[in-house]
Amino acid sequence: MRVRTVMSTLTLVGTALFAPGVGLAASTDAFAVTKLTHAQATAMFSAAGITWSSSGGCSNRNVSTCTSFDQLNQATAQGAVTLKHASGCAVNITGGTETGHASGTYSHWNGYKLDYGKNTCLTNYVHNSFSYIGLRGDGYPQWQAASGNIYADEGTHWDALYYSCGC
Repeated sequence: MRVRTVMSTLTLVGTALFAPGVGLAASTDAFAVTKLTHAQATAMFSAAGITWSSSGGCSNRNVSTCTSFDQLNQATAQGAVTLKHASGCAVNITGGTETGHASGTYSHWNGYKLDYGKNTCLTNYVHNSFSYIGLRGDGYPQWQAASGNIYADEGTHWDALYYSCGC
Protein backbone atom coordinates (compact mmCIF):
# COMPACT_ATOMS: atom_id res chain seq x y z
CA MET A 1 0.00 0.00 0.00
CA ARG A 2 2.82 2.40 0.91
CA VAL A 3 4.64 1.73 -2.38
CA ARG A 4 1.44 2.57 -4.31
CA THR A 5 1.12 5.88 -2.42
CA VAL A 6 4.74 6.78 -3.10
CA MET A 7 4.39 5.89 -6.80
CA SER A 8 1.17 7.91 -7.10
CA THR A 9 2.85 10.90 -5.50
CA LEU A 10 5.88 10.63 -7.77
CA THR A 11 3.62 10.37 -10.82
CA LEU A 12 1.72 13.52 -9.82
CA VAL A 13 4.91 15.47 -9.14
CA GLY A 14 6.45 14.30 -12.43
CA THR A 15 3.32 15.26 -14.33
CA ALA A 16 3.31 18.73 -12.75
CA LEU A 17 7.01 19.30 -13.43
CA PHE A 18 6.86 18.34 -17.08
CA ALA A 19 3.35 19.49 -18.06
CA PRO A 20 3.31 22.00 -20.93
CA GLY A 21 3.59 25.54 -19.58
CA VAL A 22 4.23 24.32 -16.02
CA GLY A 23 7.29 23.39 -14.01
CA LEU A 24 10.33 22.52 -16.07
CA ALA A 25 8.53 22.81 -19.41
CA ALA A 26 8.95 26.47 -20.32
CA SER A 27 5.90 28.40 -21.49
CA THR A 28 7.77 29.33 -24.66
CA ASP A 29 8.02 25.69 -25.78
CA ALA A 30 6.20 24.87 -29.00
CA PHE A 31 3.37 22.47 -28.32
CA ALA A 32 2.26 19.77 -30.68
CA VAL A 33 -1.13 20.32 -32.26
CA THR A 34 -3.37 17.71 -33.79
CA LYS A 35 -3.77 18.22 -37.53
CA LEU A 36 -6.86 17.11 -39.45
CA THR A 37 -7.35 15.93 -42.99
CA HIS A 38 -9.90 17.69 -45.17
CA ALA A 39 -12.25 14.71 -44.76
CA GLN A 40 -11.96 14.73 -40.94
CA ALA A 41 -12.68 18.45 -40.76
CA THR A 42 -15.64 18.34 -43.15
CA ALA A 43 -17.13 15.46 -41.14
CA MET A 44 -16.91 17.60 -37.97
CA PHE A 45 -18.42 20.59 -39.73
CA SER A 46 -21.25 18.59 -41.31
CA ALA A 47 -22.16 17.04 -37.96
CA ALA A 48 -22.38 20.53 -36.42
CA GLY A 49 -24.43 22.03 -39.25
CA ILE A 50 -21.57 24.19 -40.53
CA THR A 51 -21.36 24.76 -44.28
CA TRP A 52 -18.38 25.73 -46.42
CA SER A 53 -17.96 27.15 -49.87
CA SER A 54 -15.17 27.68 -52.36
CA SER A 55 -15.03 30.28 -55.11
CA GLY A 56 -13.18 27.68 -57.20
CA GLY A 57 -15.46 24.79 -56.27
CA CYS A 58 -12.47 22.78 -54.99
CA SER A 59 -10.53 21.75 -51.90
CA ASN A 60 -6.92 21.66 -53.12
CA ARG A 61 -4.70 23.22 -50.46
CA ASN A 62 -2.27 24.48 -53.11
CA VAL A 63 -4.88 26.45 -55.10
CA SER A 64 -5.87 29.84 -53.68
CA THR A 65 -9.44 29.74 -55.03
CA CYS A 66 -10.16 26.47 -53.21
CA THR A 67 -11.30 26.09 -49.60
CA SER A 68 -9.17 23.41 -47.99
CA PHE A 69 -9.09 22.04 -44.46
CA ASP A 70 -6.00 19.84 -44.93
CA GLN A 71 -3.64 20.43 -41.98
CA LEU A 72 -6.31 22.39 -40.04
CA ASN A 73 -5.65 22.32 -36.30
CA GLN A 74 -8.21 20.25 -34.45
CA ALA A 75 -8.67 23.11 -31.96
CA THR A 76 -9.51 25.45 -34.88
CA ALA A 77 -12.16 23.05 -36.17
CA GLN A 78 -13.54 22.68 -32.64
CA GLY A 79 -13.55 26.47 -32.35
CA ALA A 80 -15.80 26.68 -35.40
CA VAL A 81 -18.15 24.10 -33.87
CA THR A 82 -18.17 26.03 -30.58
CA LEU A 83 -18.97 29.24 -32.47
CA LYS A 84 -21.86 27.56 -34.29
CA HIS A 85 -23.37 26.13 -31.09
CA ALA A 86 -22.80 29.22 -28.93
CA SER A 87 -24.14 31.70 -31.49
CA GLY A 88 -26.98 29.66 -32.97
CA CYS A 89 -26.15 31.39 -36.25
CA ALA A 90 -25.60 30.03 -39.72
CA VAL A 91 -21.86 29.53 -40.13
CA ASN A 92 -20.35 29.21 -43.61
CA ILE A 93 -16.58 28.79 -43.92
CA THR A 94 -15.14 30.58 -46.94
CA GLY A 95 -11.43 30.16 -46.23
CA GLY A 96 -9.31 27.48 -44.64
CA THR A 97 -5.73 26.30 -44.99
CA GLU A 98 -5.33 26.95 -48.70
CA THR A 99 -2.50 29.05 -50.06
CA GLY A 100 -3.03 32.73 -50.75
CA HIS A 101 -3.58 34.04 -47.21
CA ALA A 102 -1.09 36.10 -45.20
CA SER A 103 1.82 34.10 -43.79
CA GLY A 104 2.99 33.80 -40.20
CA THR A 105 2.99 31.42 -37.29
CA TYR A 106 -0.72 31.84 -36.53
CA SER A 107 -1.84 31.72 -40.16
CA HIS A 108 -4.41 30.00 -42.32
CA TRP A 109 -1.67 27.82 -43.84
CA ASN A 110 -0.54 26.65 -40.38
CA GLY A 111 -4.10 25.72 -39.41
CA TYR A 112 -4.93 28.48 -36.92
CA LYS A 113 -7.41 30.51 -38.97
CA LEU A 114 -10.73 30.21 -40.72
CA ASP A 115 -12.73 32.77 -42.70
CA TYR A 116 -16.50 32.96 -42.23
CA GLY A 117 -19.03 34.52 -44.55
CA LYS A 118 -20.67 37.49 -42.86
CA ASN A 119 -24.32 37.52 -41.86
CA THR A 120 -26.26 39.72 -39.45
CA CYS A 121 -26.64 37.01 -36.81
CA LEU A 122 -22.92 36.23 -36.69
CA THR A 123 -21.91 39.90 -36.72
CA ASN A 124 -24.30 40.70 -33.87
CA TYR A 125 -23.02 37.71 -31.90
CA VAL A 126 -19.37 38.78 -32.24
CA HIS A 127 -20.13 42.42 -31.40
CA ASN A 128 -22.27 41.56 -28.37
CA SER A 129 -20.38 38.57 -26.96
CA PHE A 130 -16.74 39.53 -27.38
CA SER A 131 -14.58 42.51 -26.38
CA TYR A 132 -13.55 45.06 -28.97
CA ILE A 133 -9.74 45.25 -28.82
CA GLY A 134 -8.98 47.85 -31.49
CA LEU A 135 -7.64 47.76 -34.99
CA ARG A 136 -5.35 45.08 -36.30
CA GLY A 137 -2.07 46.21 -37.90
CA ASP A 138 -3.77 46.28 -41.32
CA GLY A 139 -6.61 48.47 -40.05
CA TYR A 140 -9.36 45.89 -39.56
CA PRO A 141 -11.35 46.02 -36.29
CA GLN A 142 -10.96 43.06 -33.91
CA TRP A 143 -12.97 41.43 -31.15
CA GLN A 144 -11.55 38.98 -28.64
CA ALA A 145 -13.38 36.11 -26.95
CA ALA A 146 -12.70 35.21 -23.31
CA SER A 147 -10.79 32.20 -24.69
CA GLY A 148 -8.29 34.54 -26.36
CA ASN A 149 -9.49 33.77 -29.89
CA ILE A 150 -9.71 36.82 -32.14
CA TYR A 151 -12.29 37.75 -34.77
CA ALA A 152 -11.33 40.44 -37.30
CA ASP A 153 -13.95 42.08 -39.51
CA GLU A 154 -12.28 42.16 -42.92
CA GLY A 155 -15.30 43.75 -44.58
CA THR A 156 -16.54 40.86 -46.71
CA HIS A 157 -15.89 38.15 -44.11
CA TRP A 158 -14.80 37.37 -40.57
CA ASP A 159 -11.17 36.26 -40.15
CA ALA A 160 -11.03 34.06 -37.03
CA LEU A 161 -7.80 33.19 -35.24
CA TYR A 162 -8.06 30.21 -32.90
CA TYR A 163 -5.56 29.79 -30.11
CA SER A 164 -7.95 27.34 -28.40
CA CYS A 165 -11.15 25.44 -29.13
CA GLY A 166 -13.37 27.91 -27.24
CA CYS A 167 -15.17 30.72 -29.09
